[in-house]
Amino acid sequence: DNTQKVVREYQKNCPQPMILRYFFEEKQGAGFARKKAVQSANSPLIGFLDDDNIPAQNWVAAAYEFAQKYPKAGAYASQIHGDFAGELPTNFDRIKPFFAITERGEEPLLYQPALKVIPPSAGLVVRRKAWLESVPKYCILSGRKPGSMLTAEDTETISYIQQAGWEIWYNPAMELIHKIPKHRLEKDYLISFFRGIGLSRYVTRMLGVKPWLKPLAFLAYTVNDTRKIVRHLLKYNLKLQTDVVAASELELYINSLISPFYLWKNGYLAKVEQNQNSAQESQVVSVELLK
Repeated sequence: DNTQKVVREYQKNCPQPMILRYFFEEKQGAGFARKKAVQSANSPLIGFLDDDNIPAQNWVAAAYEFAQKYPKAGAYASQIHGDFAGELPTNFDRIKPFFAITERGEEPLLYQPALKVIPPSAGLVVRRKAWLESVPKYCILSGRKPGSMLTAEDTETISYIQQAGWEIWYNPAMELIHKIPKHRLEKDYLISFFRGIGLSRYVTRMLGVKPWLKPLAFLAYTVNDTRKIVRHLLKYNLKLQTDVVAASELELYINSLISPFYLWKNGYLAKVEQNQNSAQESQVVSVELLK
């Protein structure tokens, strides 16, 4: 996609003290790309910006200041505002949080482990030390790639950091715009999008659950997902053909129910290193600011 060529052109004119580096990661998926970035970085703080994120001009400064004020923060997230190119579906607010739109007020907020709420990786800053100490060499989820909409790789890695005793924060001073193109608001994309979220859920649900409790948790989630599906069908019934949001929610519930069976059947729950054999391309562009 000309990424390497574009980066090489910028490198020729890159002003000091900014250093722009390019790395190649052959395995497809954001999870592999971020891991490559963490391994390659030299600085103690690493910021993740997706290709559809536009940070405020003070984003880097706000990220640095927060790290100094909260030394126990292993990762902290931005305040993310949506910029939607298309018309929003009716009742879009019900599914809005799944689009990495994070507007939790103007005061810093500590994510409590008991609530099992994790911020998105878009606009996230992590301490390299926290990642290297906490995130295992092989993770189960690697992110969306051609042929698979499995997601939540960011939830998995951030959860490991939190479980290791580091704090996870929301920093409203780090603001960015998340641009959402029109096609991501259309039914076909939304159904596929929520199918991927649902199929990934067994992994994120079981993070931090003690091994002896997992059978009970599995049973509880199975009963609850079944209840949600039945209730949803009774409530919306024929409206599911025209109500995009309701149809997306149903897709999420159904695939959350079958998530453990899907992941087991496709080998995601086996030794991950045996399954990470994709030869497709993923690229990382690293920009490091030196004092």
